[in-house]
Amino acid sequence: MPFAYAKAALPLHIYTMPAPCTLPHASFTAKIEQTMIFKDHPRQLIILFFTEIWERFSYYGMRALLMLYMTKQLLYGDEQAYAIYGAYGSLVYATPLIGGMLADRILGQRKAIILGSFIMMCGHFVMAFPTQHTFYAALALIVIGNGFFKPNMAPLISQLYRKDDPRRDGGFTIFYMGVNIGAVVSPLACGWVGETIGWHYGFGLAGVGMMFGLLLFSKTQKMFGDNGLPPNPADAQQKVIAGLSKIDLVGVGAFLATPLFMLLLNQNQMMSYLLGIVGAVVVIYVGYTAFFNCTRIERHRLIVAMFLIFCSVLFWSFFEQGGSSLTLYADRNVDRQVLSYTLNASQTNAINPLFIILLATPFANLWVFLSRRNLEPSTPMKFAIAMVLQGLGFYIFALGGSFAGSDALVPLFFLMFGYFMVTAGELSLSPVGLGMVTKLSPARIVSFMMGVWFLSTSFAHHFAALIGRLTSPAHTADSTVSAAESLAGYTQVFKIVFWVSIAAGIILMALSKPLTKWMHDEEA
Repeated sequence: MPFAYAKAALPLHIYTMPAPCTLPHASFTAKIEQTMIFKDHPRQLIILFFTEIWERFSYYGMRALLMLYMTKQLLYGDEQAYAIYGAYGSLVYATPLIGGMLADRILGQRKAIILGSFIMMCGHFVMAFPTQHTFYAALALIVIGNGFFKPNMAPLISQLYRKDDPRRDGGFTIFYMGVNIGAVVSPLACGWVGETIGWHYGFGLAGVGMMFGLLLFSKTQKMFGDNGLPPNPADAQQKVIAGLSKIDLVGVGAFLATPLFMLLLNQNQMMSYLLGIVGAVVVIYVGYTAFFNCTRIERHRLIVAMFLIFCSVLFWSFFEQGGSSLTLYADRNVDRQVLSYTLNASQTNAINPLFIILLATPFANLWVFLSRRNLEPSTPMKFAIAMVLQGLGFYIFALGGSFAGSDALVPLFFLMFGYFMVTAGELSLSPVGLGMVTKLSPARIVSFMMGVWFLSTSFAHHFAALIGRLTSPAHTADSTVSAAESLAGYTQVFKIVFWVSIAAGIILMALSKPLTKWMHDEEA
């Protein structure tokens, strides 16, 4: 799933954008909503679906190239590349905590999404310039923009459904399929352009995708009515300092924070301390809210939400090997020949989202089918199933090492089938997790709790970098790696991931009944 989610003073019209002129979105959505996946769902889901496609196109296009760019173009060693990738991923999923709070208190979801899209678009375009400074500046802008974008899409979707609406999980799963349509196309397109024509052309193409997403969402604002507006519009637009409103100050502050995030990316060892502090503050704040500002039922639900969020850290720590160690594994130890065409290593990042596209609708229908027969697994049980499926996926990755040829290349089948199992686990957890957070969190802190959900992935990226480093073989002076040695390292670590993931799944299964009781679904 995994990640990502664009002067001086920014005037208010940056956040509202021009009013729609002749954009035929009404007829467009009328046609689309009759298709199988959108039928019986709110039509606003269509706009969010396609906005997310373009945002994910930009994010995953850059992500597919990042590790390869650092190890092949910048000639960073594996450990340095993992450290930067881990710091970047941690920050991408930590900033939604701040963006969610600002949306709850000042911006509202819609303005936050537009601001985040604009900042990310700037970041992707800056990535197209081939200098060391612009590299860190681009990553910093994408981190900041993602902080505004990512925590506010799910709450906006949530507002389209009642809490007890049986279509709710299905709507989130459909939205998650939109995430992955962008994610499957971008590695194929940006990956090919980046590795064949030039790295920075690939990064620039990712920026074009973000621009399309920004234009689509900003020109369809009227469809959302009162959903996602600032909590206090008059207060948010009131002039505070130097003729700037609170909304303007948020935009200015976002850009002024760029050097700070550049420092954190460059001095990535600081992330361990920063994450520890942030994590402690979040636990204290949520604990205080649960025990002093919540009813008994709200408290129980919030505790379950936090427990499942903690469990998701382990899942994403393993899952995020996809953008790091599994990409280098594909580059060094996988036979990527498909008929007469050889896949680029970056293009293997399309395998996971491709399976999501194929499996998302069956999974959404499966939950509805089971629900009608009172057989649907509880949310904690779905988390347990996800851990077991992911563990099996990593067992298949490890098993591939036994079938490697004399060149230490594993048949592509093992990478594909391993991703298939990991994807099945992802579909059992991620879209369900998004719905779980919005369902169990009190309405007054729902965007903040979405930030906490993504903060868990921030911790996961940090741990994923540590896991990735375990796969790192010895490097020569020019950063080359022995294929046989790298295969042995990957296989060993993948086996460890298998055993830990299976054990976690079994423990969650044992705890599923008491956790489900505290969710108080009967009180919804």
